[in-house]
Amino acid sequence: MIGPADIAVVVVCPPRTLLLDVAGPVEVMRKANLIQDRVRFCVSHVGPCPEVTSSIGLGLSGLAPLPAPLPEGAIVVLAGTADLVLGDPDPPGDHERAAEAAIVAWLRAQVRPGHRLVSICSGALLAARAGLLDGHACTTHHGACADLAALAPAARVLEDRLFVEDGERLTSAGITAGIDLMLHLVARLVDPACAAAVARYLVVYLRRAGHDPQLSPWLEGRNHLHPAIHRVQDAVSADPARAWSLESLADLAATSPRHLSRLFNRHAGMSLPSYINGLRVALARDLLARTRLDMEHVAERAGFASPRQLRRAWSRLHDRPPSALREG
Repeated sequence: MIGPADIAVVVVCPPRTLLLDVAGPVEVMRKANLIQDRVRFCVSHVGPCPEVTSSIGLGLSGLAPLPAPLPEGAIVVLAGTADLVLGDPDPPGDHERAAEAAIVAWLRAQVRPGHRLVSICSGALLAARAGLLDGHACTTHHGACADLAALAPAARVLEDRLFVEDGERLTSAGITAGIDLMLHLVARLVDPACAAAVARYLVVYLRRAGHDPQLSPWLEGRNHLHPAIHRVQDAVSADPARAWSLESLADLAATSPRHLSRLFNRHAGMSLPSYINGLRVALARDLLARTRLDMEHVAERAGFASPRQLRRAWSRLHDRPPSALREG
């Protein structure tokens, strides 16, 4: 039997680490490791110093040195920092600035193609100082967007995003947005059902930010705690293209079709057909971006009866037609 695929995750803890920037994303990966056996996130916590003080005054010790070289295919998670630490009125000193400079130099020397760079909150500023956001769309905490733009003039800073994925650069807004970003990454590297299960365990309110196209539609409508509706959503997200009937889904929910429709609208905030079509459109979008299948085969694989039906469902969610993904 083939074991899980191991992915090295290097969590960089700078001086004055925002503790939730570390705990939130890593808790997502911890739970993902527990509920599936296809991908194993192998997490290490590193820094330029073996011990740092976190934003809430709690010390973090036992940090490993910044690794050189980085493992192939590693995910580097950059936590943000706090200007002031709980119980300490002093701003950062020379020692802390030197430690940040060491992180920047390490990033510049070690991050190569094939490494995913994930910044949480103001961690993006360290990536910018290393020149690793040049030519990329990115974001950070709304209070640091101006600083990010000044540090990375060759980047495209987006101020109204919960998180942004641009190739191997993934950046998130303030603090708890790191959880949303890691859920998105788990959905990508494992599957959407795993991400939804982790979010449910964490009792996370999954949300969109403005019109951000990077936020996963697989997590939409999961902002509730109703177990029967989650069972239905888990089944549909595992196989969106299946010819789902209201009756078969009602059986999963152990309720009548009419009552399921009412429950789904109330708890998911949308109709059951809208939820199914949303996932099918997301599947079609992925097929269009990652394959050269023609529109007929894309529609068929995504669960639509015809390209016309796909375009009709697509137009309810997107301003541009499906073909626009392949233009240019």
